[in-house]
Amino acid sequence: MTTSSAGRTALDNVRVFDGRGLTEPTTIVIDGAIIGADDTGADRIDAAGAVLLPGLIDAHVHIRDHDTPALLAAHGVTTGLDMACEPEVVADLRNTVGTSDIRSAGRAIVGPDGMHGKFLGEPAIIRGAEQAEPAVAQRHSTGSDYIKLVLEAPGEGGPDAASAKAVVTEAHARGLLVIAHAATPGAYTMALDAGADVITHVPAGNPLPAATIERIAAEGTIVVPTLTMMEGMAAVRGFPAAFGACLASVAAMHAAGIPILAGTDANANPGVPMNPAFGSGLHHELELLVAAGLSPTEALHAATAGPAERFGLVDRGAIAPGLRADLVLLDADPLTDITATTRIRRIWSAGTQVRR
Repeated sequence: MTTSSAGRTALDNVRVFDGRGLTEPTTIVIDGAIIGADDTGADRIDAAGAVLLPGLIDAHVHIRDHDTPALLAAHGVTTGLDMACEPEVVADLRNTVGTSDIRSAGRAIVGPDGMHGKFLGEPAIIRGAEQAEPAVAQRHSTGSDYIKLVLEAPGEGGPDAASAKAVVTEAHARGLLVIAHAATPGAYTMALDAGADVITHVPAGNPLPAATIERIAAEGTIVVPTLTMMEGMAAVRGFPAAFGACLASVAAMHAAGIPILAGTDANANPGVPMNPAFGSGLHHELELLVAAGLSPTEALHAATAGPAERFGLVDRGAIAPGLRADLVLLDADPLTDITATTRIRRIWSAGTQVRR
């Protein structure tokens, strides 16, 4: 490595993942917080053919505290999409440098009688469609980047159909996406009927019906299956074979052209039966997506450009001049073996090298 005082770093001889494959060895310039085009006077690092990925994005985490972003970043997850926590926890975790940059739903919206209502308590609960507008407005006013709506099958204690539809209508009126928790076929139908933009989780035990998959594809709904969580829950409940249905559903959705994003449901919440690890869990999620039929290239897209595009994060998800310099340098080729994403040499978040 040669050094200068130019404030730029040039990564020479890197093979860049461009969303389709790996480029021939080239030079990528880190210029402050962004990827630059001018390497004049830059500090130089010879990567000797190492692979350079965009920073990874976990499309389903639950931030515990201010230490969580560092846990994510240490594994190359430079963006975390939080799917429910108290708004004050994430108030100053957006647009950060040198750690994982966080976006958040803030407080989830749940029904009065389901498991989540008992777990999250009264501030999260709506009891009818007339409460949708103030619930969404409150979350919007406290900085929620999107709305998390927890749905159950009819009769299982979640918001009723009218309430769910009203939440989606109010969110869309404010330009907010709605991410629907749905872990059963009945909850999937509720999410589709309500018009949710994204469904997170996938049912265990029995694969999703073909008609449901056809509807998801026709309506352009996005799915974040959280296979890491579903695998763990099946094991905790003593039915590990039930996880096979999750893989089968993801395979069928992928074959139908449904956008699949990588998310883990990483959390450290007491009382939750399964706590996927922050950061390292996303690498396992990539392995499971490949096991479900995605190619390594498609799995990497599901953790980079895919979530960036779907969640409107226009400054990241790819490696190009002007984008945020979120980068992961690998010692092996993940397109040959997806487990190579764990062989990390260096990580940068907004141009700052991440301490590991």
